[in-house]
Amino acid sequence: MKKQPEVNKQKEETKEKLHPRNKHRSRYDLKSLAETNPALKDHIFVNKYDIETVDFFKAESVKELNRSLLMQHYGIESWDIPPTYLCPPIPGRADYIHNIADLVYRENPSLIKKRNPKLVCLDIGVGSSCIFPIIGNAEYGWSFIASDIDGVALDSSKHIVESNSKLKGAVEFRKQDKSHRIFRGVVTNDEYIDVTICNPPFHASKEEADSAALRKVKNLKGKKAERTQAFGGRSNELWCEGGEMEFISSMIKESKSYGFTTMWFTSLVSRQEHVVRLRQVLDFAGVKMFKVIEMGQGHKQSRILAWSFLTKKQRQVWTETRWK
Repeated sequence: MKKQPEVNKQKEETKEKLHPRNKHRSRYDLKSLAETNPALKDHIFVNKYDIETVDFFKAESVKELNRSLLMQHYGIESWDIPPTYLCPPIPGRADYIHNIADLVYRENPSLIKKRNPKLVCLDIGVGSSCIFPIIGNAEYGWSFIASDIDGVALDSSKHIVESNSKLKGAVEFRKQDKSHRIFRGVVTNDEYIDVTICNPPFHASKEEADSAALRKVKNLKGKKAERTQAFGGRSNELWCEGGEMEFISSMIKESKSYGFTTMWFTSLVSRQEHVVRLRQVLDFAGVKMFKVIEMGQGHKQSRILAWSFLTKKQRQVWTETRWK
């Protein structure tokens, strides 16, 4: 029996770190995916370990793999994104959604097994792929408000929803016209949101984003350290002034104005050292509860920062009344 290379064993161990309900914990079944989406066949090859795979350094291969996963696991009929826009890793995005489900249903765990269109999730920066609404609606039946400052990205996600009958009526799109605002201009003061999610721009500059991309290339075995566009990403998707620390700090400060009309606020945080500093911002804002949810995604660790201005009793009343 042929011994499995160590690199593949490591990948399997990484997969095991994903949430128990995540559909992507095992190796991709490329044969089955290609039967679902025949266009994927042209992107599959046998590597030096005699294992079928796709070239994760080719943008079209990554996009076709994503399309296949969305078709097979989430019932999507049509999906595409514009050139150069971020093509997100679906297992990691699914992990965020599953961990958020545990969070919002923690006061009433029995509801997690039921589809809940009354639960409203605000996706801050939906991007061009509409990934979070697709997964959240398919897995839990949630309704979404999707915002973005990029009109092209917003139009792309709108087109995805319009092209898939199962998503129609489940996602409402709102343009954010002010780059320094997050909630204002998108959410009204009397509108109730159950949970917010966000994949913020992680980097503080284009140079920092490029450097991170090179490190990603080096981490993938057998590839030269050259800038790759396989995963894409526009400037507003990858970096902003002050990076994720400034972005999430602004989000926390602004969230205080919506503390009694939103049950949970959340955001991905890429750097562990930022959590300590963000906790100080949360304390200053006067949150009643905060939680850090660790996640294992691919070759890196990530985490969700969640906070609420409601007490446990208030959140319990919230779940018992809003979702009846």
